[in-house]
Amino acid sequence: MKNLRIKEILQLTPQCQEVEARGWVRTKRDTKNVCFFELNDGSCLENLQVVIDKNRVNLEKEIHRMNTGASVIVRGKLAPSPGKEQSSELSAENLTVVGEAEPDYPLQKKRHTFEFLREIAHLRPRTNTFGAIARVRNTAGMAIHSFFQERGFIYLHSPIITASDCEGAGEMFQITTLPLENPPTVDGKIDFTQDFFGKRTSLTVSGQLEAEIYASALGNVYTFGPTFRAENSNTSRHLAEFWMIEPEMAFCDINCNMDIAESFLKHILKEILEKAREDMEFFDKRIKPGLIDGLQAVASSTFARITYTEAIEHLNRAEENFEFPTEWGCDLQSEHEKYLTEKVFNGPVIVTDYPKEIKAFYMKLNDDEKTVRAMDVLVPRIGEIIGGSERESDFNTLKRRIAECGLRVEDYWWYLDLRRYGSVPHSGFGLGFERFIQWVTGMQNIRDVIPFPRTVKLAEF
Repeated sequence: MKNLRIKEILQLTPQCQEVEARGWVRTKRDTKNVCFFELNDGSCLENLQVVIDKNRVNLEKEIHRMNTGASVIVRGKLAPSPGKEQSSELSAENLTVVGEAEPDYPLQKKRHTFEFLREIAHLRPRTNTFGAIARVRNTAGMAIHSFFQERGFIYLHSPIITASDCEGAGEMFQITTLPLENPPTVDGKIDFTQDFFGKRTSLTVSGQLEAEIYASALGNVYTFGPTFRAENSNTSRHLAEFWMIEPEMAFCDINCNMDIAESFLKHILKEILEKAREDMEFFDKRIKPGLIDGLQAVASSTFARITYTEAIEHLNRAEENFEFPTEWGCDLQSEHEKYLTEKVFNGPVIVTDYPKEIKAFYMKLNDDEKTVRAMDVLVPRIGEIIGGSERESDFNTLKRRIAECGLRVEDYWWYLDLRRYGSVPHSGFGLGFERFIQWVTGMQNIRDVIPFPRTVKLAEF
Protein backbone atom coordinates (compact mmCIF):
# COMPACT_ATOMS: atom_id res chain seq x y z
CA MET A 1 0.00 0.00 0.00
CA LYS A 2 1.37 3.37 -1.04
CA ASN A 3 1.89 6.12 1.54
CA LEU A 4 1.57 9.30 -0.51
CA ARG A 5 0.95 12.99 0.07
CA ILE A 6 -2.56 14.10 -0.85
CA LYS A 7 -1.21 16.10 -3.78
CA GLU A 8 0.20 12.88 -5.21
CA ILE A 9 -2.96 10.89 -4.45
CA LEU A 10 -5.14 13.38 -6.34
CA GLN A 11 -2.94 12.97 -9.41
CA LEU A 12 -3.44 9.21 -9.53
CA THR A 13 -5.91 7.58 -11.88
CA PRO A 14 -8.74 6.37 -9.60
CA GLN A 15 -8.61 2.66 -10.46
CA CYS A 16 -9.17 1.09 -7.05
CA GLN A 17 -5.56 1.65 -6.04
CA GLU A 18 -4.87 1.04 -2.37
CA VAL A 19 -3.38 4.11 -0.69
CA GLU A 20 -2.75 5.52 2.75
CA ALA A 21 -3.36 9.20 3.48
CA ARG A 22 -2.40 11.22 6.53
CA GLY A 23 -3.58 14.67 7.49
CA TRP A 24 -6.06 16.83 9.34
CA VAL A 25 -9.84 16.72 9.04
CA ARG A 26 -11.24 19.86 7.42
CA THR A 27 -14.93 18.95 7.37
CA LYS A 28 -17.05 16.03 8.51
CA ARG A 29 -20.61 14.99 7.61
CA ASP A 30 -21.97 11.96 9.37
CA THR A 31 -25.23 10.20 8.37
CA LYS A 32 -26.80 6.92 9.38
CA ASN A 33 -25.13 4.84 6.68
CA VAL A 34 -22.23 6.94 5.41
CA CYS A 35 -19.62 9.29 6.88
CA PHE A 36 -17.97 11.83 4.59
CA PHE A 37 -14.93 13.84 5.59
CA GLU A 38 -12.31 15.92 3.82
CA LEU A 39 -8.65 15.51 4.58
CA ASN A 40 -5.81 17.96 3.97
CA ASP A 41 -2.10 17.49 4.66
CA GLY A 42 -0.81 20.86 3.43
CA SER A 43 0.71 19.51 0.23
CA CYS A 44 -1.90 21.26 -1.94
CA LEU A 45 -4.99 23.41 -1.77
CA GLU A 46 -7.47 20.67 -2.67
CA ASN A 47 -8.79 18.29 -0.02
CA LEU A 48 -9.11 14.53 -0.36
CA GLN A 49 -12.68 13.35 0.16
CA VAL A 50 -12.92 10.19 2.21
CA VAL A 51 -16.06 8.04 2.31
CA ILE A 52 -16.80 5.49 5.02
CA ASP A 53 -19.56 3.04 4.12
CA LYS A 54 -20.87 1.99 7.54
CA ASN A 55 -22.67 -1.00 6.06
CA ARG A 56 -19.37 -2.37 4.80
CA VAL A 57 -16.80 -1.45 7.48
CA ASN A 58 -17.22 -0.98 11.22
CA LEU A 59 -15.34 2.20 12.12
CA GLU A 60 -17.99 3.78 14.34
CA LYS A 61 -15.69 4.20 17.33
CA GLU A 62 -13.09 6.14 15.36
CA ILE A 63 -15.76 8.17 13.54
CA HIS A 64 -17.11 9.26 16.90
CA ARG A 65 -13.63 10.40 18.03
CA MET A 66 -12.95 12.24 14.78
CA ASN A 67 -13.93 15.92 14.99
CA THR A 68 -12.95 18.74 12.66
CA GLY A 69 -9.26 19.45 13.25
CA ALA A 70 -8.33 15.92 14.29
CA SER A 71 -5.29 14.24 12.76
CA VAL A 72 -5.95 10.86 11.17
CA ILE A 73 -4.45 8.10 9.11
CA VAL A 74 -6.85 6.51 6.64
CA ARG A 75 -6.30 3.50 4.39
CA GLY A 76 -8.47 2.38 1.56
CA LYS A 77 -9.05 2.26 -2.17
CA LEU A 78 -9.10 5.21 -4.53
CA ALA A 79 -12.17 5.27 -6.75
CA PRO A 80 -13.89 7.67 -9.17
CA SER A 81 -16.10 10.16 -7.36
CA PRO A 82 -19.74 10.65 -8.36
CA GLY A 83 -19.52 14.24 -7.12
CA LYS A 84 -18.79 17.18 -9.41
CA GLU A 85 -16.20 18.90 -7.21
CA GLN A 86 -13.62 16.11 -7.22
CA SER A 87 -12.52 13.45 -9.67
CA SER A 88 -11.69 10.80 -7.07
CA GLU A 89 -12.42 9.84 -3.50
CA LEU A 90 -10.98 7.43 -0.99
CA SER A 91 -13.20 4.57 0.13
CA ALA A 92 -11.95 3.90 3.65
CA GLU A 93 -11.07 0.41 4.82
CA ASN A 94 -9.34 1.49 8.03
CA LEU A 95 -9.25 4.71 10.06
CA THR A 96 -6.98 5.71 12.92
CA VAL A 97 -7.47 8.93 14.86
CA VAL A 98 -3.94 9.97 15.78
CA GLY A 99 -4.79 13.14 17.65
CA GLU A 100 -8.27 14.15 18.73
CA ALA A 101 -9.49 17.74 18.39
CA GLU A 102 -11.66 19.17 21.13
CA PRO A 103 -15.13 20.43 20.12
CA ASP A 104 -14.12 24.08 20.58
CA TYR A 105 -11.56 23.85 17.74
CA PRO A 106 -11.46 27.47 16.44
CA LEU A 107 -11.34 26.67 12.72
CA GLN A 108 -14.80 25.40 12.01
CA LYS A 109 -16.39 25.46 8.56
CA LYS A 110 -17.40 29.14 8.67
CA ARG A 111 -14.99 31.73 7.24
CA HIS A 112 -12.94 33.81 9.65
CA THR A 113 -11.51 37.31 9.29
CA PHE A 114 -7.77 37.73 8.83
CA GLU A 115 -7.75 39.84 11.99
CA PHE A 116 -9.14 36.90 13.98
CA LEU A 117 -6.68 34.48 12.40
CA ARG A 118 -3.74 36.68 13.44
CA GLU A 119 -4.76 36.00 17.03
CA ILE A 120 -4.34 32.25 16.45
CA ALA A 121 -1.24 32.26 14.29
CA HIS A 122 -0.43 28.77 15.54
CA LEU A 123 -3.54 27.41 13.79
CA ARG A 124 -3.99 29.68 10.78
CA PRO A 125 -1.61 27.64 8.53
CA ARG A 126 -4.41 25.03 8.44
CA THR A 127 -6.69 27.39 6.49
CA ASN A 128 -6.76 27.50 2.69
CA THR A 129 -5.40 31.04 2.50
CA PHE A 130 -2.41 30.56 4.76
CA GLY A 131 -1.55 27.16 3.38
CA ALA A 132 -1.49 28.73 -0.08
CA ILE A 133 0.67 31.62 1.15
CA ALA A 134 3.18 29.18 2.64
CA ARG A 135 3.43 27.23 -0.61
CA VAL A 136 3.83 30.41 -2.68
CA ARG A 137 6.57 31.60 -0.30
CA ASN A 138 8.30 28.26 -0.76
CA THR A 139 8.08 28.44 -4.55
CA ALA A 140 9.31 32.03 -4.57
CA GLY A 141 12.22 31.18 -2.27
CA MET A 142 13.34 28.33 -4.49
CA ALA A 143 13.00 30.55 -7.58
CA ILE A 144 15.20 33.18 -5.96
CA HIS A 145 17.94 30.67 -5.25
CA SER A 146 17.68 29.10 -8.71
CA PHE A 147 17.99 32.50 -10.42
CA PHE A 148 21.24 33.34 -8.65
CA GLN A 149 22.71 29.84 -8.59
CA GLU A 150 22.18 29.38 -12.32
CA ARG A 151 24.12 32.62 -12.89
CA GLY A 152 27.10 31.75 -10.70
CA PHE A 153 26.27 33.87 -7.65
CA ILE A 154 27.57 32.76 -4.25
CA TYR A 155 25.02 32.50 -1.45
CA LEU A 156 26.32 34.54 1.50
CA HIS A 157 25.16 34.24 5.11
CA SER A 158 25.51 37.82 6.33
CA PRO A 159 25.51 38.53 10.08
CA ILE A 160 22.35 39.29 12.04
CA ILE A 161 24.26 41.12 14.80
CA THR A 162 26.01 44.25 13.55
CA ALA A 163 27.74 47.42 14.72
CA SER A 164 26.91 49.29 11.49
CA ASP A 165 23.74 51.12 10.50
CA CYS A 166 23.45 50.47 6.78
CA GLU A 167 20.48 52.75 6.19
CA GLY A 168 21.64 55.56 8.46
CA ALA A 169 18.16 55.93 9.93
CA GLY A 170 18.97 54.75 13.44
CA GLU A 171 15.79 52.63 13.73
CA MET A 172 17.55 49.53 15.00
CA PHE A 173 16.95 47.04 17.79
CA GLN A 174 19.83 47.23 20.25
CA ILE A 175 21.46 44.11 21.66
CA THR A 176 22.99 44.14 25.11
CA THR A 177 23.88 41.92 28.06
CA LEU A 178 24.27 44.92 30.35
CA PRO A 179 21.85 45.04 33.31
CA LEU A 180 18.98 47.24 32.15
CA GLU A 181 18.06 48.29 35.68
CA ASN A 182 21.56 49.64 36.41
CA PRO A 183 23.89 49.76 33.37
CA PRO A 184 27.50 50.92 33.86
CA THR A 185 28.06 54.53 32.87
CA VAL A 186 30.90 56.90 32.07
CA ASP A 187 30.23 60.66 32.24
CA GLY A 188 26.52 59.97 32.45
CA LYS A 189 26.44 57.75 29.34
CA ILE A 190 26.14 53.99 29.11
CA ASP A 191 29.57 52.36 28.96
CA PHE A 192 29.25 49.92 26.10
CA THR A 193 32.89 48.87 26.46
CA GLN A 194 31.64 46.63 29.27
CA ASP A 195 28.99 45.06 27.04
CA PHE A 196 29.35 41.59 25.50
CA PHE A 197 30.86 42.85 22.23
CA GLY A 198 32.64 45.84 23.78
CA LYS A 199 30.60 48.30 21.75
CA ARG A 200 27.02 49.22 20.88
CA THR A 201 25.50 46.52 18.65
CA SER A 202 22.12 45.98 17.03
CA LEU A 203 20.08 43.62 14.88
CA THR A 204 20.85 44.25 11.22
CA VAL A 205 18.61 46.24 8.90
CA SER A 206 20.46 44.95 5.84
CA GLY A 207 23.16 42.53 4.77
CA GLN A 208 24.32 44.85 2.00
CA LEU A 209 27.54 46.20 3.50
CA GLU A 210 28.79 42.71 4.32
CA ALA A 211 27.75 41.52 0.85
CA GLU A 212 29.96 44.25 -0.64
CA ILE A 213 32.93 42.73 1.20
CA TYR A 214 32.42 39.36 -0.46
CA ALA A 215 31.55 40.85 -3.84
CA SER A 216 34.96 42.54 -3.67
CA ALA A 217 36.53 39.09 -3.54
CA LEU A 218 34.12 36.66 -5.21
CA GLY A 219 32.46 38.84 -7.85
CA ASN A 220 28.74 38.17 -7.50
CA VAL A 221 27.06 37.23 -4.21
CA TYR A 222 23.60 37.40 -2.67
CA THR A 223 22.08 37.28 0.79
CA PHE A 224 18.65 35.97 1.72
CA GLY A 225 17.87 36.28 5.38
CA PRO A 226 16.02 38.07 8.19
CA THR A 227 16.43 41.79 8.82
CA PHE A 228 15.00 44.00 11.55
CA ARG A 229 13.76 47.55 11.88
CA ALA A 230 12.50 49.24 15.06
CA GLU A 231 10.15 51.56 13.21
CA ASN A 232 7.14 52.41 15.36
CA SER A 233 4.65 52.05 12.51
CA ASN A 234 1.50 50.06 13.11
CA THR A 235 0.32 49.84 9.49
CA SER A 236 -0.57 47.15 6.96
CA ARG A 237 2.82 47.65 5.24
CA HIS A 238 5.28 47.45 8.14
CA LEU A 239 6.98 44.59 9.96
CA ALA A 240 9.69 44.72 12.61
CA GLU A 241 11.18 41.46 11.32
CA PHE A 242 11.22 40.67 7.63
CA TRP A 243 13.30 38.83 5.04
CA MET A 244 15.47 40.52 2.42
CA ILE A 245 17.12 39.35 -0.78
CA GLU A 246 20.21 41.43 -1.53
CA PRO A 247 22.54 40.64 -4.44
CA GLU A 248 25.82 42.52 -4.84
CA MET A 249 27.76 42.48 -8.11
CA ALA A 250 31.36 43.54 -8.78
CA PHE A 251 32.25 45.22 -12.09
CA CYS A 252 28.59 46.18 -12.47
CA ASP A 253 27.32 49.72 -13.07
CA ILE A 254 23.79 51.09 -12.67
CA ASN A 255 22.70 49.84 -16.12
CA CYS A 256 23.92 46.32 -15.37
CA ASN A 257 22.11 46.54 -12.03
CA MET A 258 18.81 47.45 -13.69
CA ASP A 259 19.16 44.62 -16.20
CA ILE A 260 19.69 42.04 -13.47
CA ALA A 261 16.85 43.40 -11.31
CA GLU A 262 14.41 43.22 -14.23
CA SER A 263 15.44 39.67 -15.17
CA PHE A 264 15.29 38.63 -11.52
CA LEU A 265 11.74 39.87 -10.99
CA LYS A 266 10.48 38.28 -14.21
CA HIS A 267 12.11 34.95 -13.34
CA ILE A 268 10.42 34.70 -9.94
CA LEU A 269 7.03 35.66 -11.35
CA LYS A 270 7.21 33.07 -14.11
CA GLU A 271 8.23 30.34 -11.67
CA ILE A 272 5.37 31.15 -9.29
CA LEU A 273 2.78 31.35 -12.07
CA GLU A 274 3.91 27.98 -13.40
CA LYS A 275 4.74 25.97 -10.28
CA ALA A 276 2.18 27.37 -7.83
CA ARG A 277 -0.66 27.64 -10.31
CA GLU A 278 -3.37 26.11 -8.13
CA ASP A 279 -2.61 28.46 -5.25
CA MET A 280 -2.36 31.49 -7.54
CA GLU A 281 -5.75 30.66 -9.03
CA PHE A 282 -7.13 30.59 -5.49
CA PHE A 283 -5.77 34.11 -4.84
CA ASP A 284 -7.10 35.28 -8.20
CA LYS A 285 -10.56 33.98 -7.37
CA ARG A 286 -10.85 34.72 -3.65
CA ILE A 287 -8.47 37.59 -2.87
CA LYS A 288 -7.71 39.73 -5.94
CA PRO A 289 -9.63 39.17 -9.19
CA GLY A 290 -7.41 39.75 -12.22
CA LEU A 291 -4.27 39.04 -10.19
CA ILE A 292 -2.77 36.47 -12.56
CA ASP A 293 -3.30 38.58 -15.68
CA GLY A 294 -1.60 41.53 -14.00
CA LEU A 295 1.42 39.49 -12.93
CA GLN A 296 1.72 37.85 -16.34
CA ALA A 297 1.71 41.31 -17.92
CA VAL A 298 4.65 42.35 -15.74
CA ALA A 299 6.52 39.10 -16.41
CA SER A 300 6.24 39.55 -20.19
CA SER A 301 6.82 43.33 -20.36
CA THR A 302 9.87 45.49 -20.98
CA PHE A 303 10.38 47.77 -17.98
CA ALA A 304 10.32 51.48 -18.80
CA ARG A 305 13.32 53.48 -17.54
CA ILE A 306 13.17 57.14 -16.57
CA THR A 307 15.13 59.51 -14.36
CA TYR A 308 13.75 60.93 -11.14
CA THR A 309 13.64 64.35 -12.84
CA GLU A 310 11.48 62.93 -15.64
CA ALA A 311 9.25 61.28 -13.06
CA ILE A 312 8.68 64.61 -11.29
CA GLU A 313 7.84 66.23 -14.62
CA HIS A 314 5.20 63.54 -15.29
CA LEU A 315 3.74 64.01 -11.82
CA ASN A 316 3.67 67.80 -12.05
CA ARG A 317 1.68 67.55 -15.29
CA ALA A 318 -0.78 65.07 -13.79
CA GLU A 319 -4.37 66.08 -13.36
CA GLU A 320 -4.52 64.25 -10.07
CA ASN A 321 -5.27 65.44 -6.57
CA PHE A 322 -2.26 63.89 -4.84
CA GLU A 323 -2.25 63.82 -1.07
CA PHE A 324 1.47 64.63 -1.15
CA PRO A 325 2.52 67.50 -3.47
CA THR A 326 5.40 66.87 -5.84
CA GLU A 327 8.45 69.00 -6.42
CA TRP A 328 12.04 68.22 -7.28
CA GLY A 329 13.71 66.93 -4.16
CA CYS A 330 10.67 65.25 -2.60
CA ASP A 331 10.58 61.55 -1.88
CA LEU A 332 8.18 59.66 -4.13
CA GLN A 333 5.15 58.30 -2.26
CA SER A 334 3.13 55.20 -3.10
CA GLU A 335 0.46 57.30 -4.81
CA HIS A 336 3.10 58.81 -7.11
CA GLU A 337 4.63 55.42 -7.91
CA LYS A 338 1.23 53.90 -8.66
CA TYR A 339 0.35 56.83 -10.94
CA LEU A 340 3.57 56.37 -12.94
CA THR A 341 3.04 52.63 -13.38
CA GLU A 342 -0.74 52.59 -13.86
CA LYS A 343 -1.51 55.87 -15.62
CA VAL A 344 1.65 56.99 -17.44
CA PHE A 345 3.42 53.79 -18.51
CA ASN A 346 0.77 51.12 -17.89
CA GLY A 347 3.44 48.75 -16.63
CA PRO A 348 6.63 48.50 -14.53
CA VAL A 349 9.01 51.45 -14.39
CA ILE A 350 12.60 51.82 -13.17
CA VAL A 351 13.37 55.30 -11.82
CA THR A 352 17.01 56.38 -11.57
CA ASP A 353 19.20 59.32 -10.49
CA TYR A 354 17.50 60.47 -7.29
CA PRO A 355 18.51 63.56 -5.28
CA LYS A 356 21.36 62.65 -2.96
CA GLU A 357 19.53 64.13 0.06
CA ILE A 358 16.83 61.45 0.00
CA LYS A 359 19.09 58.44 -0.56
CA ALA A 360 21.70 56.57 1.46
CA PHE A 361 25.33 57.60 1.87
CA TYR A 362 26.76 54.64 -0.05
CA MET A 363 25.12 55.44 -3.41
CA LYS A 364 27.37 56.56 -6.28
CA LEU A 365 27.42 60.34 -6.65
CA ASN A 366 26.77 61.60 -10.17
CA ASP A 367 28.92 64.24 -11.83
CA ASP A 368 26.29 66.90 -11.13
CA GLU A 369 26.97 66.45 -7.38
CA LYS A 370 23.19 66.65 -6.87
CA THR A 371 22.00 63.16 -7.72
CA VAL A 372 23.09 59.60 -7.05
CA ARG A 373 22.91 56.48 -9.19
CA ALA A 374 20.00 54.99 -7.32
CA MET A 375 17.32 52.90 -8.98
CA ASP A 376 13.87 51.87 -7.79
CA VAL A 377 11.76 49.29 -9.60
CA LEU A 378 8.09 50.28 -9.49
CA VAL A 379 5.23 47.93 -10.35
CA PRO A 380 1.48 48.47 -10.72
CA ARG A 381 -0.72 48.19 -7.66
CA ILE A 382 2.03 48.42 -5.04
CA GLY A 383 4.68 50.87 -6.26
CA GLU A 384 8.30 50.27 -5.26
CA ILE A 385 9.20 46.58 -5.15
CA ILE A 386 13.01 46.76 -5.52
CA GLY A 387 15.45 49.45 -4.42
CA GLY A 388 19.12 49.57 -5.31
CA SER A 389 22.03 51.56 -6.62
CA GLU A 390 25.51 51.63 -7.99
CA ARG A 391 27.70 51.92 -4.90
CA GLU A 392 30.19 54.72 -4.36
CA SER A 393 33.59 53.28 -5.28
CA ASP A 394 35.76 56.39 -4.72
CA PHE A 395 37.41 56.57 -1.31
CA ASN A 396 37.38 60.35 -0.84
CA THR A 397 33.83 60.81 -2.10
CA LEU A 398 32.51 58.02 0.16
CA LYS A 399 34.32 59.44 3.19
CA ARG A 400 32.78 62.85 2.52
CA ARG A 401 29.29 61.37 2.04
CA ILE A 402 29.49 59.46 5.35
CA ALA A 403 30.29 62.69 7.17
CA GLU A 404 27.59 64.65 5.29
CA CYS A 405 24.99 62.12 6.40
CA GLY A 406 25.93 62.61 10.06
CA LEU A 407 27.55 59.20 10.51
CA ARG A 408 30.82 58.47 12.30
CA VAL A 409 33.54 57.90 9.71
CA GLU A 410 35.51 55.71 12.13
CA ASP A 411 32.62 53.23 12.31
CA TYR A 412 33.02 52.52 8.61
CA TRP A 413 36.81 52.11 8.45
CA TRP A 414 36.51 48.64 6.99
CA TYR A 415 33.96 49.81 4.42
CA LEU A 416 36.35 52.56 3.33
CA ASP A 417 39.18 50.02 3.12
CA LEU A 418 37.32 48.33 0.25
CA ARG A 419 37.82 51.58 -1.67
CA ARG A 420 41.50 51.71 -0.78
CA TYR A 421 42.42 48.21 -1.88
CA GLY A 422 41.32 47.29 -5.39
CA SER A 423 38.06 49.20 -5.64
CA VAL A 424 35.81 48.45 -8.60
CA PRO A 425 32.45 49.71 -9.84
CA HIS A 426 29.84 47.59 -8.11
CA SER A 427 26.09 47.58 -7.64
CA GLY A 428 23.30 45.83 -5.83
CA PHE A 429 19.66 45.95 -4.86
CA GLY A 430 17.23 44.71 -2.24
CA LEU A 431 13.88 42.98 -2.51
CA GLY A 432 11.71 42.77 0.60
CA PHE A 433 10.42 39.22 0.50
CA GLU A 434 7.16 39.86 2.38
CA ARG A 435 6.38 42.93 0.28
CA PHE A 436 6.89 40.80 -2.81
CA ILE A 437 4.66 37.99 -1.49
CA GLN A 438 2.01 40.55 -0.58
CA TRP A 439 2.07 41.81 -4.15
CA VAL A 440 1.91 38.43 -5.88
CA THR A 441 -0.86 37.06 -3.64
CA GLY A 442 -2.96 40.23 -3.52
CA MET A 443 -3.12 40.11 0.28
CA GLN A 444 -3.90 43.48 1.87
CA ASN A 445 -1.88 43.20 5.07
CA ILE A 446 1.79 42.31 5.19
CA ARG A 447 1.24 40.58 8.55
CA ASP A 448 -0.63 37.86 6.68
CA VAL A 449 2.22 36.85 4.35
CA ILE A 450 4.85 36.01 6.97
CA PRO A 451 4.41 32.93 9.19
CA PHE A 452 4.78 34.78 12.50
CA PRO A 453 4.46 38.57 12.25
CA ARG A 454 6.58 40.78 14.48
CA THR A 455 5.09 44.25 14.78
CA VAL A 456 4.57 46.97 17.37
CA LYS A 457 3.28 45.30 20.58
CA LEU A 458 3.07 41.90 18.88
CA ALA A 459 5.49 39.02 19.44
CA GLU A 460 3.17 36.31 20.74
CA PHE A 461 4.42 33.20 18.98
